[in-house]
Amino acid sequence: MKDVATTANIVAASAHDGQSDKPGAPYITHPARVAAAARDAAPAHLAEQAEAVGWLHDVVEDTSITIGQLRVHGFPEPVLAGVDAMTKRRGEPVEDYFARVRADALARIVKKADLDDNTNPERLDKLDAATRARLTTKYQRARALLTLTDADQ
Repeated sequence: MKDVATTANIVAASAHDGQSDKPGAPYITHPARVAAAARDAAPAHLAEQAEAVGWLHDVVEDTSITIGQLRVHGFPEPVLAGVDAMTKRRGEPVEDYFARVRADALARIVKKADLDDNTNPERLDKLDAATRARLTTKYQRARALLTLTDADQ
């Protein structure tokens, strides 16, 4: 059987097939960078699961794949919980979303890697000025919400 990160790579590549990111690159390049960064940032005992969540972090939110379908692929519960925590719900206040991300160790690691990739100047420079400004503001708020503690609320 393949390891969990390899299986996540395969599932994500299939799910995101044909999608492009805002600058026009194949979308899968974003989860690939997030997965690698999450693996590098995670403690050794969480590295493979963090990588798997990195590959899958946008699959449920941006494709027709469900958590149940990921479960059928054999992903362990911590990976499923991390992906679920990373998945925004329609109409959900951003504060609630980030509270859920902060509550899950894998989601915290992956969300930081996701924000780092989304704010990479090389990627942002490929966008028009209005989009770049909007996203810069959005991601600054996201970083602040990701780093909140219970004492901050």
